[in-house]
Amino acid sequence: MLAGSTLGLSKSKRVMKIHESDARCIFSQCGISVPPSTVAGTPDEAAAVAAKYNSPVVIKALVLAGGRGKAGGVKVANSPDATRKIARDVLGLVIKGEQVQRVLVAPAVDITREIYLGVTVDRASQSAVLMASAAGGVDIEEVAARRPGDIHRVEFDVDRGLAPWQARAIGFGLGLNGRQVSAFVRTARGLVEVFVDCDASLAEINPLAVDADGELWALDAKLNIDDSALVRQPGMASLRDTNVEDPAEGQAREAGISYIKLAGNIGCMVNGAGLAMATMDVVKHHGGEPANFLDVGGGANAIRVATALEIILGDANVGAVFVNIFGGITRADHVARGIIAAQGNMQRDVPLVVRLVGTNEIDGLKMLADAGIGAERSMETAARMAVAAVK
Repeated sequence: MLAGSTLGLSKSKRVMKIHESDARCIFSQCGISVPPSTVAGTPDEAAAVAAKYNSPVVIKALVLAGGRGKAGGVKVANSPDATRKIARDVLGLVIKGEQVQRVLVAPAVDITREIYLGVTVDRASQSAVLMASAAGGVDIEEVAARRPGDIHRVEFDVDRGLAPWQARAIGFGLGLNGRQVSAFVRTARGLVEVFVDCDASLAEINPLAVDADGELWALDAKLNIDDSALVRQPGMASLRDTNVEDPAEGQAREAGISYIKLAGNIGCMVNGAGLAMATMDVVKHHGGEPANFLDVGGGANAIRVATALEIILGDANVGAVFVNIFGGITRADHVARGIIAAQGNMQRDVPLVVRLVGTNEIDGLKMLADAGIGAERSMETAARMAVAAVK
């Protein structure tokens, strides 16, 4: 995947990654040429698949983490016996904390060229963009960083899709011949179709390979779905792999809470995405490091607030909790009730700093005071207190 910072792209705040095996099926349904493949869960199953294909095969770790090729998660085998041995090794890998439990086995392709092809959203231009490069493969991020001119880009209207002439222009720019350009047009427009129809934040083929006969093949398939769109994408939602998901993020999703774990030690509970970003900024301004992004939402009740604090305190790195609530739709007394309930069930004794203003704030502040919990009205003051608490 091309890094957002490299091309001026902003990463989606929440995405659901799906496995390559599922992405391959989706790509194929949109007219993209994808080699056959089979998922295997044991070395013997992988060897049986290789015997079925009766050709050299590629064994690929089915993980959602990136960088599997450099981690030894992509290998070529020339026989079923070799496939069995390699599959045994790959199934024993842990790649960026993710245990490899299944492998994808596919016929190997005689590659003469590798092309990068991807579709994402460019926040700077507020447009969907298709990107391609003749320098495809595992080092595409380095190409984008060092030689951005090698990346061909074209913006398109998501309602109209990618025009054939736009795809042809990129195809010829990549140095493909006439027959290959026709195949590239079909592939590029198919990838755009996947991107739009699936509410994706990223649809990517790396590499799009040219084989010895001049045919184009999608040898990898990456598809990230915008979490916010899953309510209208039940088919995509069913592809979520909860086995590799952070349990806290799963718990937050079930409770209707937006939560992303970060590397700091100050847990933040906020209502509203804008206020959450401002809260993290003010914590960093005063020398602290946020442990999470957590938005309880505009209509948070006592149960949701208590759940949010439970999630935050489930992170062993959290040394203090900063609750920053501006009550509009959310009522301050409901928030206070949730804080009090959560404090009574806290598994760890950590400092709790509360800033509470807005609807019913007088009642909320009184409830907190009666429970022995202090609260501030100033976000700056509360942020300084939270940072001081962990120092």
